[in-house]
Amino acid sequence: MEREGAIYASPAPAGVVAAGFARASGREITMRLRDILAEKGTDVFTISGERTVHEAVRELNRHRIGALVVTGAGGRVEGIVSERDVLHAAAGTWDDTGEARERLRDRRVSELMTTEVIVATPDDDLDYAMGIMTQNRIRHLPVVADGRLVGIVSIGDVVRTHLRQSAYENKMMRDYIQQGAVAP
Repeated sequence: MEREGAIYASPAPAGVVAAGFARASGREITMRLRDILAEKGTDVFTISGERTVHEAVRELNRHRIGALVVTGAGGRVEGIVSERDVLHAAAGTWDDTGEARERLRDRRVSELMTTEVIVATPDDDLDYAMGIMTQNRIRHLPVVADGRLVGIVSIGDVVRTHLRQSAYENKMMRDYIQQGAVAP
C-alpha cells in the first residue's frame, strides 16, 4: 500500500504469527512495535529536505543516530536520510577535487534522501518488522499512525527486543521442564 511517498509495510499477511511471543493463559501474546516505542520513547529526529547535507551530518553525529526522517509541511514524511545515503554520495566524489567535496557538503538533503520510505504502524508485530527490515535491507523503520510520524525503530531495537523475548521464553521453558522433573 502506498501513500504520499511512504510505502506501508502493513498490514501483516493473515495468519502470520510472530516467533517472538510469550504464552499467557494459553494464548499467544505478540510483541508489537508500540511495545518497543513505549519502552524507548517516541522521539524522532527529523530534518527538512531543504537543509544541507552538512547540517544533516552534524545532526546525525550530535544525536549519535544513523538516520533522520525528512519531513515536510505538517510533519508529513517525505523521505529518510541515513549515514549510508551520505556515504554513497561521498563515494561518488571521492576522487574529485576539494571543490566537489565542498559541493556535496552544500547539497540539499532532498537530493540524496531515500524518497520511497518503508514505514510501519504501531500494531505491526516484532517479527514482521524484522522481516521487512531484513528483506528491504533497511536499518531504520519510521512508525506512522493516522498519517502522523509517531516513532522510529532501528534494527538494533528490534533485535534487542527479540533477544530479550527469546531469553524470557527460554527461562519459562527451563522452569517448566525443571518443575516437571521434580519427583512427586
